[in-house]
Amino acid sequence: MSESIPSMRVAGSTVVGTTLREHVLAGMRAAPGATGEFTSLLNHLSLAIRIIHSRVRQAGLADLLGYTGETNVQGEQVQKLDSYANDVLVTVLDKSGHCGIIGSEEIDDAIVSSHPGKYVVLFDPLDGSSNIDTNVGIGTIFAILRRTEPRGVPTVAEALRPGREIACAGYALYGPSTVFVLSTGQGVHGFTLDPAIGEFFLSSPDIRCPIQGSMYSVNEGNFPRWSPQIRKWNDWIKMESRQDGRPYGMRYVGSLVADAHRTLLKGGIFAYPGDTKSPNGKLRLLYEANPMAYLFEQAGGEATNGVDRILDIQPEKLHQRTPLVIGSKSDVGAFRQFVTGERDE
Repeated sequence: MSESIPSMRVAGSTVVGTTLREHVLAGMRAAPGATGEFTSLLNHLSLAIRIIHSRVRQAGLADLLGYTGETNVQGEQVQKLDSYANDVLVTVLDKSGHCGIIGSEEIDDAIVSSHPGKYVVLFDPLDGSSNIDTNVGIGTIFAILRRTEPRGVPTVAEALRPGREIACAGYALYGPSTVFVLSTGQGVHGFTLDPAIGEFFLSSPDIRCPIQGSMYSVNEGNFPRWSPQIRKWNDWIKMESRQDGRPYGMRYVGSLVADAHRTLLKGGIFAYPGDTKSPNGKLRLLYEANPMAYLFEQAGGEATNGVDRILDIQPEKLHQRTPLVIGSKSDVGAFRQFVTGERDE
């Protein structure tokens, strides 16, 4: 019995059913002076994600659930699947020959490649680790930057750059289906893996985050630790108002990649503000906040630390943390107004 291939249909200027490889190649052909190295790097990333997808699907049968007994640089216990995903990404990216610097949330220091390439790749190998054992959506988040001195010796300083310099960002979500959401600066596109064929097919071209949503995503267990301004926002978003569509529905998974994916498609707001326990926030600027901020801005949304644009923050260290607020422009704007004191409803 032959396998079915997703049908091709035109959506605007983008053809649904196009493979990820074809999509990337089309972008290369449209870029003057393209050498094919960036295309090859994205293909290697896709390979790593497909390998991780395969192991995620078999985790319960391949002794990949539970902890390794080690602690990472963040002081968190390392999951077996976390370690596996990290090893896959590091190995595949290093062997690609295109990376001068590789930075991972799971590694203390950035890896300086023995065969330096033109790019810096930063990633969270498996976001949502605490949900692995409960079969909840988890994912991989990454950002790619072009090296500032591609012919010189790579240095860690080339990774410590604001998110506005990102050349490409994306994430894979390992859920009911595995999706790969990507932007190279020309909008945001979503691809779905057909496991029978082993290819990602374009399924959500030109994703746009709605101007305003109807859902909010936040860990309300942290309410006692929030500032008075954030508590007021949280109260406000649950009050009834037909004029501006409140109350919002509450949705919170606890995996950034899952909560962000829903917010990107449906609109609304995801917030992980700083609090008395983590005044500098919990999420990592380079590995989580910057890639998501880049994607949301490319899709017409907004991303801040509560006040300032995420992509304008100058990183000072590899594992720097930050508050993160992403979502629809209207909803992120309302959050900012409460934090700055412009609103006090």
